[in-house]
Amino acid sequence: MSDNPAKQHNELKQQLENYAYQYYVLDDPSVPDIQYDRLMQSLIALERQYPELKTPDSPSQKVGGAVLSKFDSIVHEMPMLSLDNGFEDADLVSFEQRILDRLNLDAEVEFACEPKLDGLAASIMYADGILSFAATRGDGQTGEDITVNVKTIANVPLRLVGEDLPQRLEVRGEVFMPKQGFEALNQAQRDKGAKPFVNPRNAAAGSLRQLDSSITASRPLRFYAYSVGILEGGAISALQTHSQRLESLGKMGLPLCKETAVVTGAQACIAYFNKIGEMRDSLSYDIDGVVFKTNSLALQSRLGFVSKAPRWALAQKFPAQEEMTILRAIEFQVGRTGAVTPVARLEPVFVGGVTVSNATLHNQDEMQRLGVMIGDTVIIRRAGDVIPQVVSVVLDKRPDDAKQIEFPSHCPVCDSHVEKPHGEAVARCSGGLVCPAQRKEAIKHFASRKAMDVDGLGDKLVEQLVEQGLISHPADLFHLSLPQLTALERFGDKSAVNLLRALDDAKNTTLAKFLYALGIREVGEATARNLAMHFLTLDNLLQADIEALLEVQDVGEIVASHIHEFLHEQANLAVIQKLRDAGVNWPDIELASPDEQPFVGKTVVLTGTLSQMGRSEAKAKLQDLGAKVSGSVSAKTDLLIAGEKAGSKLAKAAELGIETWDEQAFVDYLATL
Repeated sequence: MSDNPAKQHNELKQQLENYAYQYYVLDDPSVPDIQYDRLMQSLIALERQYPELKTPDSPSQKVGGAVLSKFDSIVHEMPMLSLDNGFEDADLVSFEQRILDRLNLDAEVEFACEPKLDGLAASIMYADGILSFAATRGDGQTGEDITVNVKTIANVPLRLVGEDLPQRLEVRGEVFMPKQGFEALNQAQRDKGAKPFVNPRNAAAGSLRQLDSSITASRPLRFYAYSVGILEGGAISALQTHSQRLESLGKMGLPLCKETAVVTGAQACIAYFNKIGEMRDSLSYDIDGVVFKTNSLALQSRLGFVSKAPRWALAQKFPAQEEMTILRAIEFQVGRTGAVTPVARLEPVFVGGVTVSNATLHNQDEMQRLGVMIGDTVIIRRAGDVIPQVVSVVLDKRPDDAKQIEFPSHCPVCDSHVEKPHGEAVARCSGGLVCPAQRKEAIKHFASRKAMDVDGLGDKLVEQLVEQGLISHPADLFHLSLPQLTALERFGDKSAVNLLRALDDAKNTTLAKFLYALGIREVGEATARNLAMHFLTLDNLLQADIEALLEVQDVGEIVASHIHEFLHEQANLAVIQKLRDAGVNWPDIELASPDEQPFVGKTVVLTGTLSQMGRSEAKAKLQDLGAKVSGSVSAKTDLLIAGEKAGSKLAKAAELGIETWDEQAFVDYLATL
């Protein structure tokens, strides 16, 4: 080693990075673990003596750092979508056929195949080869900042290796706990009298979300990369297939699952699935299925996405774990959206790693299909984090005193009529404005920015007002008094005065916003606007029958049924009248001339960040011009308006030859009107 501290530090870093690459990526260690540990201690000691030498990519960062008070949020630049699931061989055959039909292909499709690890999805961003930040998947749009914890995972490189690295590279993969490490962790838990973890996935989740990263560092977590998100520059950008990209990630020092393969055609996928299924128990990590991805990146781009999943990937699940138990009772629960769900109360049974005493029967149709009765012996299935469900009845064990189950015709909470539109499986309470089960969500929606826009009335305050018994439906908001508000915990005079002023301001709205605020199922902003423009007055709408509703643009039979049911529920009508009596009003609607609506019949998509106006403002202006504003680009799109950092929608619009404006062009156009 050199006598120069900086040079010595650099040599130690390079040695440790090289040994880690040999151990975790090449699976070919050249030194014993004790030698690696000695070098790590030397590095830590050197950095302690010369703190200025410590860098974010130093291997010493893997031992954990300061304790966090909470996790910050990170918005994913590119959403982390979920995958569609398959459960039978026929699902794989159908998956390939859908691809062939959509792309009009004759030859079989080449697929990249990989075991579906049972862990937690994570995103790791590298900037010029240095680990910049890491995040959980979260809800797919926003995740938690777990950078300090991911840095402690032994096989995650803090610095990528190789030449021509991307300027920005988002690596997506799975954080998991190997079976051997899980057993050792649980033994340690038992030795110190602590509760052992139920399964490796729970252990990984609990370890990754520790506010003290030194605890995470002590847990045997690992990471396998399985895809690329954001990608800017580098040799990897020129690659044509998913498997080539994975191979490139491996060369950069990122760990990959070794049980991957590239096959052609659905039958080869089925063979791979069966092979992995046979290996499942002998693998060093838990899996719950296999993921199949169209290997060609060009085909992936052509296939695109549905709302929550790519069309070019399928997760084929292994059969779930099942057990038998006895159904003791049925309870009907009403969710925040009014869905009435039958829940089975069970004799407790251990299945899928946990003790289950409740299971969903999903809906009335499923309950009838199963023919289940109280007292029946039933088979319960639980897979991963999926809610336990009743999958079948063991008829030869049915007792003589088994009781029939009747699905309620009226809400068990508020006694409003239960609506079950033809062709739909879910039955719902129609008392959206008055049902206590839906109360909080209904009022939150009513007060939200795109609805009545009551400034200062946040979710927590709504919950507090409901729990204190001060409001039970939206009309009650306009009868709140200053003494009632100031009596609330942590709510001062100024906040109370401001809220009352905001409520008074909110009374002056538009018919479209009022209709949207009512929270009628599947009536979003666009449909509410169409209803307002078609009927012009609320009284006209209240008198409309199904046939009249069907004449409204973009209103089909199901939505018409939802509107009709809602507006013919007497409890809802009573609240609507109370809102009008409280002073909620809107100006008369004057129909615009064709000259004032040059975008009538045109579909426009907004994408990227708009700097001169908000997305909602731009959408409202387009709708005023007669446009239909869509969230996705398709062959039916007439115009794309692209702000800064426009991504896949801009690329798709270019591919389809769709006219595209930047924000300034849109602003300039508005100025001419």
